Amino acid sequence: MSRSPRRTIAVLVACVLLPPLSAASCGDEPSGVTVGAATRGTVAEVVEASGAVTARAAATVTSPAGGTLGSLLVEPGGTVRKGQVIAIIDSPATEQRLDAATEALDATSSGTVSTGGSTSSYVAARAETDANAAAAFEQARAAADKITDPVLRAALRTQADAAQTQYQAISDAAGSAVRSLQRGVASVGEAVNALTAAQRLQAQQAYDLAGAAVDALTLHAPVSGVVQLGGTGSATAPSLTDLIANADPAAAAAAPGALPGIDAAVPEGAPVAPGTAIVTIVDTARLGVTAEIDETDVLLVSTKTKGTIELDAAPGITYPATVRAIDLLPTTSARGGVSYRVHLTLAKPSADDTPTPRPGMSAIVRLNVREATDAITVPASAILSTNGHDTVWTIRAGKATQTPVTLGVQGEDTVQITTGLTPGDPIVTTGTDQVTPGQSLP
Repeated sequence: MSRSPRRTIAVLVACVLLPPLSAASCGDEPSGVTVGAATRGTVAEVVEASGAVTARAAATVTSPAGGTLGSLLVEPGGTVRKGQVIAIIDSPATEQRLDAATEALDATSSGTVSTGGSTSSYVAARAETDANAAAAFEQARAAADKITDPVLRAALRTQADAAQTQYQAISDAAGSAVRSLQRGVASVGEAVNALTAAQRLQAQQAYDLAGAAVDALTLHAPVSGVVQLGGTGSATAPSLTDLIANADPAAAAAAPGALPGIDAAVPEGAPVAPGTAIVTIVDTARLGVTAEIDETDVLLVSTKTKGTIELDAAPGITYPATVRAIDLLPTTSARGGVSYRVHLTLAKPSADDTPTPRPGMSAIVRLNVREATDAITVPASAILSTNGHDTVWTIRAGKATQTPVTLGVQGEDTVQITTGLTPGDPIVTTGTDQVTPGQSLP
């Protein structure tokens, strides 16, 4: 039975077979068996896989609070620098919280805590201060949780956590002073000073947290790149999987693209909710390709393995690429097969008129995983697999003999023979399943 070629594709660089000779069966009827010879040449083994073009990074900038889009300072297709202001959100509720915190801070800075003078009044004053602090921390965390940008959300939550830790220390000190006053071992002045310090810190922290929420209404570009209004437009597309570093499911769900026929996803003055996608910044400084390589082939691939890319959008044009990284953990296809994601760096087009790939474009990836030069080669159709062993039909004294061989680099059309043959040995190249041991062949 004829051995089927590997799932990999090979390119024969320099291999010339001797002209095949047709063998005839009894009655001079063509049998379909042809005879050639082993020869020397170069054979390359290529792993082929489907893939998609990726950008270096992408980030969707979303509204951190409810309100309206006050200003949009970028145009679609324009370029921005990391940190550049791209939009401003008007959020009356957020700004009112800052105004209230400012008034409270002003009130605490003008004097000491006011109580009725009784011990119970000091206890009540501390409880009220603690309650105000807890409310401020809760508001800050609730506002942070509505932000889909994971970096900004984490920063605001960290600020709230740090503020709460700091407040807890001074609240504990105030509580200790009040308890000492109740036992008669501390003066009223000590209790008043401790409570005043707690109130001032609480007011300052509420002001700082509200100010941070207002500052977050000014949106900055998280990366340098090209502007696209709205979200990615395809948050679940496999071709965009590695476009967004630290992708967040909530951010993806809240980042729809612009509607067909609409230039801006969110025009100036339009209402926005927390998480509404304003713009997406795509860093195209380094384009790449992500390919899914079958588990049977991935061990042949290494970093710096070179290959070529052909886009569905630009048939006939090839782009050089080099493997940058190979995922350690596998992915499972819908059919249950196991594959590994390979990341390649795409070289810039050498010619000015060569179209530049766009992120998300489908591609065919061909990786040159092995190559043998000046090797003994035979057509892949000459190889048979018999009881788990590779063999070829050789012709000795005009008779067919099954000869074991060892394969090296394997291609779709040509394979390397490392043991079992020498250049010039006559072999059956096609019709191997029609040959029997001892059969007469020219």
